[in-house]
This record gives sequence, C-alpha cells and structure tokens, in this order.
Amino acid sequence: MSTLPPPATRQTPEDSLEKRVYEIVESFSKHLPIMNDRNRLGFSLYKYVMGEGDHPAILVKSTKVKIEGISAEELALKLAAEIEKLKK
Repeated sequence: MSTLPPPATRQTPEDSLEKRVYEIVESFSKHLPIMNDRNRLGFSLYKYVMGEGDHPAILVKSTKVKIEGISAEELALKLAAEIEKLKK
C-alpha cells in the first residue's frame, strides 16, 4: 500500500494581516509553550481583528491555552496592545 503525497499549499504572503497576527502570537511562544494553543489563539485573534471575534481578554480564557510565566490578564493586555499597534 502506498501513500499519496500531501497536497501542495501556498504560503501566506509576509505582509498579510493574517500572517502578522500569527507572528504576534508566536512572539509569546515562551509563555505559550504548546504550538496548537498558539495556532488556536492566533486564529481567534485574527477573527477579532476582522471584526468577528471577542476581545483578547475574553479569548485568552475561552481558548483555554496553557500559559507559563505570566498571568492570563497580563498576556491579554500585551496581546491587546500589540493588536492595537497592528490596527494603526
């Protein structure tokens, strides 16, 4: 039995809004050690930036990410500040 190769994927452009939101979340990787948690939070923050999601203070709790070395409130404040910089 053989396995088919994976489908081809296109990389997100470096200057896209989605990529920049995911980079913000990735910058907190020492506080968010699980990659899947970072991806889930990045998706939720992208939806927030697009006007469809909750504020970062709510998202940090509702996405149930594992946080190390910082409180959830501090992380939410830092994420909100970075998102505000991004919107400008």
